[in-house]
Amino acid sequence: MQQAAAAAAGGQQYPAGTLYVVATPIGNMGDMTFRAVHVLSLVDAVACEDTRVTAGLLRHLGLHKPLVALHQHNEREGGAALLARLQQGQRIAYVTDAGTPAISDPGAALVAAVAAAGLRVLPIPGASSAVTALSVAGDTAAEGFEFAGFLPTKAAERRTALQRLCGSSRSQVLFEAPHRIEALIGLLAELCPDQQVTVCRELTKQFETVHTAAAASLPAWLAADAQRQRGEFVLVLHALSARASDEADELPAEALRALNLLLAELPLKQAVALTAELSGSSRNRLYDAALAIRKARDEEG
Repeated sequence: MQQAAAAAAGGQQYPAGTLYVVATPIGNMGDMTFRAVHVLSLVDAVACEDTRVTAGLLRHLGLHKPLVALHQHNEREGGAALLARLQQGQRIAYVTDAGTPAISDPGAALVAAVAAAGLRVLPIPGASSAVTALSVAGDTAAEGFEFAGFLPTKAAERRTALQRLCGSSRSQVLFEAPHRIEALIGLLAELCPDQQVTVCRELTKQFETVHTAAAASLPAWLAADAQRQRGEFVLVLHALSARASDEADELPAEALRALNLLLAELPLKQAVALTAELSGSSRNRLYDAALAIRKARDEEG
């Protein structure tokens, strides 16, 4: 495999003194790219979220590299040692346990520190569970997408966060752990029962599941088979179509009053964020209302 990887990806320059952010498979080893294999064969060391997981990956690829643990608990402190090695001209790869680093995974602080030091950071793209889920959601009404990742664990904060996502004109990508999937599905059924949701479980693995249905029907679907509550989850909350959005209830009068008052004192984005926090109304609908209010005021002025 290393020879094939070198033949496919070896023609490009791989400069020294560079951090390579390398995506790894999210479940199926066949999704490892030739370029990722080639870069891992070139680097002087591999920084990783879990040395045990990465050691297994390297063994599978027939590679032997020094490993440096760099995870959410030591990312900022551990990054200093890696910076010193990069400044010496070493090539360093960073990988997480699965998927693309720095997306609901460690890596962002390391990338920021390396860039701030004037050193190069190069992405080696590959598997991403968020993009994989979007590709099979078939959300034709969406005007783009937003990555929400893991919602807050506290019930009140989670409800508020999800209220902001419901009714959006964009697809919303959520991550969830198996021990919280039942609660999330129940909340989706309560807050946006008519919106379509694509539930992806164990993507790319042997027992992967992709199921799209109205949120109201998902609690019963989940309860029908205990296996459906196991594994790692990615959910796509489909966009509310323009027609459905037009048919939706208007923003509550108290939300509009609060928005008007805050817009008189604060920047638009801050006024929208505070109104959403206070009222639980959709951030996107509040933003549209704020733009309309500002436009009307400008015309009057």
